[in-house]
Amino acid sequence: MPTSKANTHILIIEDDVSLSEQLGDRLREHTYEVSQCYDGESGLSEAIRAQHQLILLDVMLPKRDGYSVLNILRKTCNTPVIMLTARGAEEERIRGFTEGADDYLAKPFSTTELLLRIEALLRRCQPSPSFSEPRLLGLDNLQLDKQRQRVAINNIELELTPIQFKLLWTLLAQRGEVLSKAYLYQTVLNRTFSAYDRSLDMHLSRVRRKLTEAGWRGERLETVHGKGYLLS
Repeated sequence: MPTSKANTHILIIEDDVSLSEQLGDRLREHTYEVSQCYDGESGLSEAIRAQHQLILLDVMLPKRDGYSVLNILRKTCNTPVIMLTARGAEEERIRGFTEGADDYLAKPFSTTELLLRIEALLRRCQPSPSFSEPRLLGLDNLQLDKQRQRVAINNIELELTPIQFKLLWTLLAQRGEVLSKAYLYQTVLNRTFSAYDRSLDMHLSRVRRKLTEAGWRGERLETVHGKGYLLS
């Protein structure tokens, strides 16, 4: 059974401020704890930073759309997600379920229906504190062992700091996805991104150099100008 409403934290990621405030007020009236974000990037960071029992996620968001947020979240957690979609947009609902959404509501919707959907989903879905990432990741002749914090190329061990290991692991676990600096600062460095902070750039540069020196194509750790980083 889900925890009591007073201990149930719901994250709303919705760029329509008026709608977000309406939903937040209604949920608080029913004694849920509520956090609110108004774009996909800050919503993703908040979803990673704190534990939530359920997420309300709009599809059309600035900075990062709802599908991208959901795709990244599903690689790290099983938090129940209700997608908020446009009326009649069947393709949005299909894609949402494909990406890992648990339910959807088409706008406009009644808050009474939303509350019933939330309660039903919380009954079905348990929080997943025991969710675990795989212990091993690999790409070509590169192998990472998370438990041992070991990196090897052609079975020859490579010396990386814990932060460098975590950065490489995160990029490899989400290979092909452009990960923003804000997301990586929160995930790897456990702090908020600052435009004047170059520490992440330096960590990535060192990882790239070490991989290259060990005979692996370090340039596959790509900088995507104005967006973030990508392991291709």
